Amino acid sequence: MHSLDIRGKKMAYQDVGNGPVLVFGHSFLWDSAMWKPQVDVLSQHYRCIVPDLWAHGASDFAPDSTTNLIDYADDVLALIDALEIDTFSIVGLSVGGMWGAELAITASSRVNALVLMDTFIGFEPEVTHAKYFAIMDMIESAEMVAPPLVDTVAPMFFSRNAAETAPELVAGFREKLSNLKGEQAKQVVRIGRMVFGRRDTFDDIAKLTAPTLILVGDQDMPRPPLESQLMHDEIKGSEYHVIQGAGHISNLEQVDKVTAYLSDFLARQHA
Repeated sequence: MHSLDIRGKKMAYQDVGNGPVLVFGHSFLWDSAMWKPQVDVLSQHYRCIVPDLWAHGASDFAPDSTTNLIDYADDVLALIDALEIDTFSIVGLSVGGMWGAELAITASSRVNALVLMDTFIGFEPEVTHAKYFAIMDMIESAEMVAPPLVDTVAPMFFSRNAAETAPELVAGFREKLSNLKGEQAKQVVRIGRMVFGRRDTFDDIAKLTAPTLILVGDQDMPRPPLESQLMHDEIKGSEYHVIQGAGHISNLEQVDKVTAYLSDFLARQHA
């Protein structure tokens, strides 16, 4: 891991490989390590920059000036500028796709390609907005993810049978949730409210002009395929695929399928 000072805070990131630059965005409640299977393959042909979201992984808490996902996209752009990178592609899953779309709008002339995975760039629907904010309130109040809440939250990230098909993956995430405590938990909640209180980026969707690939797990509960289909319908020329046998963290439940889609799409953009 490396780190750079961004807005007075340490942003941790991986910098692996050489070639055209790929900037990765991980899911809320995860960290840059979730991209390891894809980085191991793609770094043979690309330079992979994989930052930890504020309050996640090895990154500091968010700067006071970062209050929404547009601000966070600007923070990542500051990292890219500090690394003297001109053009790049974005691979974002969940919140990584949300801020990735904002970055693709802000720096449209510099973005070669955009991958939106298990994400939605519109408003959070009213029902899930209320649900997720209630969860954030419980974590903030307790300054931890209490065991009953671990039982509620963890299954949301995986396919229905993941506890049997990927027990180590599920157990590792449950442990991560259980270890989230104190100020760290409160700062993660702060990020969560930015995620689930995001703006409706559909207002600017015509500005997403880079070649775009949309991927979603067929069993993704937080971001169901219908949402990805809506984005595909609105993003001109986008490609859309449903990953069978995958939940929200599709890149870890179906490593080979996702890596193959990414490798093919990115190779075509950099031919």
